[in-house]
Amino acid sequence: MSDSQDAVVWTPEAEAKLKEIPFFVRPAARRKIEQLAREQGQTQITIEVYDQARKKFS
Repeated sequence: MSDSQDAVVWTPEAEAKLKEIPFFVRPAARRKIEQLAREQGQTQITIEVYDQARKKFS
């Protein structure tokens, strides 16, 4: 994979939180969370990044 923008890694804890989101909105939520992380220069989605995104988009 040569596109560095796709290189966002989810921790197992954050991935588990994502699975709490209803399946029909999960893909959109994943994209928004990853976009927020990239904008902040993050390469990993942690619980903290997940919670920050949840607060921003709620």
